[in-house]
Amino acid sequence: LKRTNFMLQQGKYVADVAYFIGEDAPKMTGVTDPELPKGYSFDYINAEVIHNRVKVKDGRMVLPDGMSYKLLVLPKLKTIRPELLAKIKELVAQGANILGPVPERSPSLANFPDADAKVKSMAAEIWGDVNGTTVKSRSLGKGTVMSGIDMQTALNSLNVIPDFKSNTTDPILFIHRTAPQSEIYFLSNQSEKQVTFSPTFRSVAMQPELWDPVTGSTRVLPELSANGSSTTIPLTLEPLQSVFIVFRNPVVANNSAAVNFPEAKLLEEINGPWKVTFDPKMRGPEKPVIFDTLVDWSQRPEDNIKHYSGTAVYSNTFRVTKPAKGERIYLNFSEVSVMAKVKVNGTDVGGVWTAPWRVDVTDAVVGGINTLEISVVNNWVNRLIGDSKLPVDQRKTWTNNNPYKPDSKLAPSGLTGAVVVKSIKY
Repeated sequence: LKRTNFMLQQGKYVADVAYFIGEDAPKMTGVTDPELPKGYSFDYINAEVIHNRVKVKDGRMVLPDGMSYKLLVLPKLKTIRPELLAKIKELVAQGANILGPVPERSPSLANFPDADAKVKSMAAEIWGDVNGTTVKSRSLGKGTVMSGIDMQTALNSLNVIPDFKSNTTDPILFIHRTAPQSEIYFLSNQSEKQVTFSPTFRSVAMQPELWDPVTGSTRVLPELSANGSSTTIPLTLEPLQSVFIVFRNPVVANNSAAVNFPEAKLLEEINGPWKVTFDPKMRGPEKPVIFDTLVDWSQRPEDNIKHYSGTAVYSNTFRVTKPAKGERIYLNFSEVSVMAKVKVNGTDVGGVWTAPWRVDVTDAVVGGINTLEISVVNNWVNRLIGDSKLPVDQRKTWTNNNPYKPDSKLAPSGLTGAVVVKSIKY
């Protein structure tokens, strides 16, 4: 999370559209009308920023901090102050582009009725014969005035291609930030299934890299295609996984045989028996328990496991050969409830708490037999449920708001499914 927070503070947020929130009432946000098509980002902007901070450079409205927008969308209101409309007229003449209906009057009674007359006069100068029905756009100075068209048509007329275009219907969200020496895209798979797709990024002439915020690892993505205005990259995201795609270095020589996500090779499935050591101080079993298979603690017959809340250490061994050059060895988990830390041959190799539920053990493994310790911790729901079955004077847990009853459903806990060792050669 800290890595993600840090990365999302680098550079500036990239947005092609600024929606003006209007002046009728004090507010922080407005409406996105017309709706923004997929693949673009937007920002809200208020009257003070437009009037005092916006300048035009290369056909974009630019703020002092570097934020810029290609299109200003005016709300479907009939009111605007003459002072603000005069500023918008000035910006359009300098190269700004606006989309919205013709305003008719001022929202204020200040200088009434002269203010209304000024609004009508300036509106006629800005919109001219644009009425949103028979005439929908015109040039004014270096800029463009549009009305009565959808956002995609408006953006197409300004030659603004999507910043991120996905070729899948699966919900993939993105944020784009631009820094002096790099373009940073944050992608998030919002579905609970693996998604393989080939998105197109509006970044060119740079080599894409995948930065994993969970592990802190980075690697070059060699498989790509570029057409001069965008770059398409084959990607695979695990369920609910998020990654950064970073463009920062020149494109390396293209290897036609290279793939971004090589198929993993199964080395071993670690079977039982597992020795599982609970903490007696947390009311777990006094001695280690042998699990022939990995089963949810809540499904065990023993009350001191079924209602256990705390850390339990799973111990086992596995056999691998020493990894070849460029080969990475991963320990993969089917399901962990709720999180775990892993040691291989006594060396900490990391933790698992989210997709893709794996740890890189390359630097800790040896050729032959390797020892494995997985420390799994759950939450305290099962202990609260277990204690609710005890007399009040015997309960050792309490909370101000306890929704759990003796018949409440126990929460999944521990390791379940398979633990497998796989190798990937990038």
